[in-house]
Amino acid sequence: MVPANALLSIAFVLCWSSGFIGAKLGAGSAAAVTVLMWRFLPLAAVLVVVAATVGRASWRGLTARDAGRQAAIGVLSQSGYLLTVYYAIQLGVSSGTTALIDGVQPLVAGALAGPLLRQYVSPRQWLGLCLGVSGVALVTLADAAATSGVAPWAYLVPFLGMLSLVAATFLESRSPAPVAPGVAMTVHCATSAVLFTALAVGTGAAAPPAEAGFWVAISWLVVLSTFGGYGLYWIILRRSGVTEVNALMFLMAPVTAVWGALMFGEPFGVQAALGLGIGLAAVVIVQRERGGRGGGGERGGGMSRVRAVRRHREAKACGSRP
Repeated sequence: MVPANALLSIAFVLCWSSGFIGAKLGAGSAAAVTVLMWRFLPLAAVLVVVAATVGRASWRGLTARDAGRQAAIGVLSQSGYLLTVYYAIQLGVSSGTTALIDGVQPLVAGALAGPLLRQYVSPRQWLGLCLGVSGVALVTLADAAATSGVAPWAYLVPFLGMLSLVAATFLESRSPAPVAPGVAMTVHCATSAVLFTALAVGTGAAAPPAEAGFWVAISWLVVLSTFGGYGLYWIILRRSGVTEVNALMFLMAPVTAVWGALMFGEPFGVQAALGLGIGLAAVVIVQRERGGRGGGGERGGGMSRVRAVRRHREAKACGSRP
């Protein structure tokens, strides 16, 4: 029987990779801000209605500070990250290359996990992370060599988005108290809907095109990318920690490259296939190291200690109530 964590990881990789494909689908019929506005505006409206009716209990106890932190996380992890991804694809950067540049994220997050979260990365995990970067580099070189007519600075755009997502990851990991996933999703999507609507209206790009393909892309992005990829990202982050969830990010680039080759005819050769194999090996190394530690230990138990502190604070607060 396949472990639950493995199933979550597989679903996360497929759903997160689908976001790059959905962005490519939407880029063919509308500007990036138009796609993003119509991706989040209806979604936020539905989530707000759900929160006001059947989901009111999960909002009890949410402070203004918690809501503000979640809004900031939404700006970084959705607005900042997605706008750069969509804009890069609109500039001509292929979906595979955009995902490949995104693949640097695990190394950045791994380097910062120790000093910021006291969640130190073991030597074997560093080996897996560096191996994953090597796989990403192989696929990047193969994909970039086959792409022409794209300004060099366009490749910096998804890099900025990667840094935005890393910042959101650490902001969430340092939260003093957990927020219900449904509440966090609603705040994130509502924040993004407001920002993207303002941006689209301000640039005269709010009107959706009449093409049916545009709404197919929107449905794809809402179901697979938002609920699937984005939702699973935070679930796995809370279950496994920063290093493990970011190790899975190494698989996004090669999986997206395969997907892009099948759907859009983007180049995928032997070098890209080799990068996929290296990325898989990197994830196995990182996940096995976590399994061998049992999720604890002085070096690897940073997130466990964070959760323990949160539970202690909650218990103390409950015990001090009249």
